[in-house]
Amino acid sequence: MKPKGKRVLSGIQPTGNLHLGNYFAMMKPMIEFQEENDLFCFIVNYHALTTVRDRNKLKKGVIEAAADFLSLGLNPEKAIFWVQSDVPEVLELTWVLSCLTPMGLLERCHSYKDKINKGITPNHGLFSYPVLMAADILLYQADVVPVGKDQKQHIEVTRDIAEKFNFTYGETFTLPEEFIDPDVAIVPGIDGQKMSKSYNNTIEIFLDEKTLRKKIMRIITDSTPVEEPKDPEKCNVFKLYKLFATEDEIKEMEKNYRNGGFGYAQAKELLFEKVNNYFKPYREKREELLKDRDRIYKILSEGAEKARYIANKTLRKVRKKVGILY
Repeated sequence: MKPKGKRVLSGIQPTGNLHLGNYFAMMKPMIEFQEENDLFCFIVNYHALTTVRDRNKLKKGVIEAAADFLSLGLNPEKAIFWVQSDVPEVLELTWVLSCLTPMGLLERCHSYKDKINKGITPNHGLFSYPVLMAADILLYQADVVPVGKDQKQHIEVTRDIAEKFNFTYGETFTLPEEFIDPDVAIVPGIDGQKMSKSYNNTIEIFLDEKTLRKKIMRIITDSTPVEEPKDPEKCNVFKLYKLFATEDEIKEMEKNYRNGGFGYAQAKELLFEKVNNYFKPYREKREELLKDRDRIYKILSEGAEKARYIANKTLRKVRKKVGILY
């Protein structure tokens, strides 16, 4: 069941152009949550430091991620929207929590192992990432954290850390619950694997029309001839089309596949039209926002002020509990 009347929190890394997987798995649900919940949404640039070494890339990524969210419908009047590093209190809480977090808890985290297996150079930040993530969540006393299945373990770690702190020092933190939307299917990339920057198989949501068409035409399909019937459920083009089409349009496309005489090139062209028309107004709004960066900075600054007020209330409790504030 989707959260209602809850404090919902989630963040996104500013590490590259956002793609369809990001949009359907995280951004679209988060923007919808702002209507019936207290939404806390932030750009996690401290987390990005675990892998990004280019200062200009990181700075550019932050402002573009902000423009992405705002153009897609995040309303700063309904949500608190800020950049992680603009609330440095999160680092103090991270240290306090680190002093309570068992090494074994972090050693069991599969995300660290997965990233190392993908060739990312190991570092302490990558290893202790779940503690910073826990501080992000607990600092704002979040009730619900929307995540993908691959992040579920990190919410469990956050709960474990919060329970240990509460047991040691007395009730302080809200125990968050993860929200994994059962209606959000895994979005396939152009190669059929889960869409991910790590696999270099993404379709970015703000591509110009020419580049977008080229990307969609590269989607891998089987070699079934045009005149032969096809199984739509085994086709990545059809899976992506379903994300944008109405029920009637999906039934019509499915019928075309099963009847034969309908080629993958035709299916890709229909998918292109859907994706392009869906994101076109958002692209235009994003372009306008990026022309007025002072407006973006103002929104983020105001969001950070609101977030910092709440963060300080929590941190004062923590300092008093552990004996730092006396």
